[in-house]
Amino acid sequence: MVSVADIRARLEQVLHLHESPHRTALAFSVGIFIAFSPTYGLHTLSAVFCAWAFRLNAVALMAGAFVNNPWTVVPILAATFWTGFHVMGVPEGVPVQWNGLTLEGLYAQIHTYALPFFVGGMLLSLLGTLLAYPLAYGTIVYARSRRRAALTDPAPVATQNPPEIR
Repeated sequence: MVSVADIRARLEQVLHLHESPHRTALAFSVGIFIAFSPTYGLHTLSAVFCAWAFRLNAVALMAGAFVNNPWTVVPILAATFWTGFHVMGVPEGVPVQWNGLTLEGLYAQIHTYALPFFVGGMLLSLLGTLLAYPLAYGTIVYARSRRRAALTDPAPVATQNPPEIR
């Protein structure tokens, strides 16, 4: 028979609840790196692999990776291209010519966007990671200290004596 204590112990083990703030913040920042990386279509697989390979907190890693979601993908892609074009000094792309499109023509048109996309994505990944780690670390330390304080605060004691019964 499985007891509630066994389930709780297993859940704490899976969620890495006794992990240091450093490791949890590191997992979140790796997830942010994955979220901004130019490996679209592989974000979830990358997050699962990193959680498994480096024994990182999967929940924190997935929370970071899923910053890139259907609601944020367009602004992230726009920032990726904008960053790549400006860092590389490339004009902001040539409009795609859809008439008479061949495989070679498609490659030539996509090729002008590929390198700025990769460079912009990697730069935003690094920047996001560098910003996410200290923010996550500070938030985790603050939340844990508040939780500890709430657990150690004694309950208020009644100061009035009950009335005497005669």
